[in-house]
Amino acid sequence: MGRGEEEGASPSVSVSPYQGYVYAYPHKTSYRPLDPRPSLREVWAREPHTNLFLYLHIPFCEMRCGFCNLFTRTGAPEELVAAYLDALEHQARAVRDALDDPGFVTAAIGGGTPTYLSAAELTRMFDLTERIMGADLRAVPLSVETSPATATTDRLAVLAERGTTRISIGVQSFIDAEARAAVRPQRREEVEAALGAIREVGFEALNIDLIYGIDGQTETSWRYSLDAALAWKPEEIYLYPLYVRPLTGLGRRAHDWDDHRLALYRQGRDHLLAAGYEQVSMRMFRLPGSVGVAEYRCQSDGMVGLGCGARSYTSRLHYSYEYAVGAGQVRAIIDDYVRLAPEEFDVANVGFRLGEDERRRRHLIQSLLQAEGLDLTSYRERFGVEVMAGFREELERLAERGWLEGDALAAEEAAGAGWLRLTPEGLAHSDAIGPALFSGRVRELMAGYEER
Repeated sequence: MGRGEEEGASPSVSVSPYQGYVYAYPHKTSYRPLDPRPSLREVWAREPHTNLFLYLHIPFCEMRCGFCNLFTRTGAPEELVAAYLDALEHQARAVRDALDDPGFVTAAIGGGTPTYLSAAELTRMFDLTERIMGADLRAVPLSVETSPATATTDRLAVLAERGTTRISIGVQSFIDAEARAAVRPQRREEVEAALGAIREVGFEALNIDLIYGIDGQTETSWRYSLDAALAWKPEEIYLYPLYVRPLTGLGRRAHDWDDHRLALYRQGRDHLLAAGYEQVSMRMFRLPGSVGVAEYRCQSDGMVGLGCGARSYTSRLHYSYEYAVGAGQVRAIIDDYVRLAPEEFDVANVGFRLGEDERRRRHLIQSLLQAEGLDLTSYRERFGVEVMAGFREELERLAERGWLEGDALAAEEAAGAGWLRLTPEGLAHSDAIGPALFSGRVRELMAGYEER
């Protein structure tokens, strides 16, 4: 085991099942200013360009939900949106100049709320993306996020015409009182109208986000929201636990409701499985055979991020612009972004450099947190070693808790083919398992990050 792996040994898994949602590794709070700042051409010089994920970030919303820690601001005036699209165009040119004949196999537009943009602004966004990046968005799976208030017919028509295959809408709860408790003021009729418009336009895949653990939510009310979502026969449903996050509306409350959230998770999981859905991860449930959906395999694919708040992933460097949650800091970062001169977009600013040990750890984490688990053969072919050679202690600890099962846990099969998978109870504890597998270096950087 190398020195970096010794220093990166993970702590024991916390008794709390809700430590943090690991949607990427390393975590964005481990990023630091790059010195010197490398050119994008240098960053992408030795990277494959034929299997890329294109991501656009629109950091605007009509309101700030109490649970939200996304990079977004509310109330952006029309002139700021126009300036942001100007900056997005400058950035796209700089990125395209750094890539040799890129091939994009999937794309997504998130935020924020991309449909905060008007139909005309969405059209401009698609035009500049396709014209400059050379991405044929009608030929690849394309996912776009929306909200009940902004899923209007004219906006949805633009999304459909430009090739969107999947729409994801954050409903959170079909009960008005619960939505208000989550500091997301919306009415049930508005939600139903938005879902009706989405289905009428005819996207191939609909995802509905729901949240459990809201103040006042019971098993009965949770079942009500689950059934209300199922009535629309969505191809996907995401179940998110409510988190108390620093610098957000709900982050100023202090509750201990782990047992309640875990009970609601199990209820939701079992209900969706009984309804014919398959579990893809702790959060994601999908109807078998759904079309219009593409899974980003972050273990191997590169990601090209455009926009303030977007991250880009290469095999050796993850980079972005500054990150913040507090409203004032987010506004300042967006203001700085739109004032950048075109030539200032050709470097990576803030990021994290991945050595071999971090690349292996990333592959392990991102694989284990999916229901299909870690393919031992693929891991060995990619890194030239067995997974147990670097992570035996952590993996055996998970197995002892009944959270991990698979071929590599038997010594005589350690070099064979097969899988490592979280058990159903392991999946339930994904938000504790993921952070427990972070390296010592990443945890130290995260601990030194100042919330703002």
